Amino acid sequence: MRRVEAGSVRRVPPALTRALTCGTLLALASCGWGGQDTGQGERLPSAPLGVTAAAGSATSVHVMWNRASDDPEVTRYEVYRGTTKVKEVPGAEHMVDITRLKPSTTYVFTVRARNAAGDSGPPSKQVRATTPAAVAADHTAPGRPGRPHGKAIGSRAAQLSWEKSTDDRGVASYDIYQGNSKIHSVGGAQTATVVTGLRPGTRYSFTVRARDAADNVSPASDTVRLSTAPGTDDGRGTAPTDFRTTTHRADGAYYIDLSWLAPEVDGVITEYQIHLDGRPVTSLVWGGDPPRGKSTYSFYVGRDAGESHRVRIRAKLPDGTWGGFSAQRTVTTGSR
Repeated sequence: MRRVEAGSVRRVPPALTRALTCGTLLALASCGWGGQDTGQGERLPSAPLGVTAAAGSATSVHVMWNRASDDPEVTRYEVYRGTTKVKEVPGAEHMVDITRLKPSTTYVFTVRARNAAGDSGPPSKQVRATTPAAVAADHTAPGRPGRPHGKAIGSRAAQLSWEKSTDDRGVASYDIYQGNSKIHSVGGAQTATVVTGLRPGTRYSFTVRARDAADNVSPASDTVRLSTAPGTDDGRGTAPTDFRTTTHRADGAYYIDLSWLAPEVDGVITEYQIHLDGRPVTSLVWGGDPPRGKSTYSFYVGRDAGESHRVRIRAKLPDGTWGGFSAQRTVTTGSR
């Protein structure tokens, strides 16, 4: 299987792979690719991908990244504000709230991963977030979010939605709770989210709270109770959609052209895996900014016309798990 990454400068023979999306996708090593070598036969963790930052109030920012699946295993993440380390979380987590910030201020954040030996990998790309202005003498909490609704998406994910809260100064963010634990935050203009990384055959309880710029928090919404499906499933709710395939011929060879839309999850999808005729053949990793909307990619399959292939694709979700497969398409080289 081959793994390719955007933003890299490594060279690949043009007959092996071509990319048509968001900059040039270039071949790296095999699927065992990871971070840099320490010089003692060990590999450092890779830079975390999919890092985002969004203000939760006038004094807090919610930082989120994609959980690594590196070898060696990541044991903790460090979050930096500028050059100052401000938070450290276990390797099983991939989001954190940075508090005690100043209103009306732009902050720059990066995230680094560390392995069990204490070696840190390179920093992620920088992300910026600006806190809103402080509201003087605001002691009124937003109203509770209304009419929450949820449904399980197979065995590993759930879709939640709610009606917006009212606040005399405006809602800055919504906090999502699983039981008594806060598990995520979204912006004040957002009234839906997808929670991934759930366990099959398990009952869950979710509530939502609204937060304003002064950090006043609303009462919890009504509880949404749902159960994930038992066992494993095809995860269709976390699969890429509108998946299409065609072929083209160039330099005497045939290529399969793919296009798709990313699954709707909170966070950034930075990695996809392509299966050809039932086997994984390529991993696509965006080292820079992943494309918004439709993604496209082309890869070499041979020089013979009239050969049929079955193709499907799946995304690695921000929690580090694989989402469901797209619909499978059959394409024949040389056909129109």
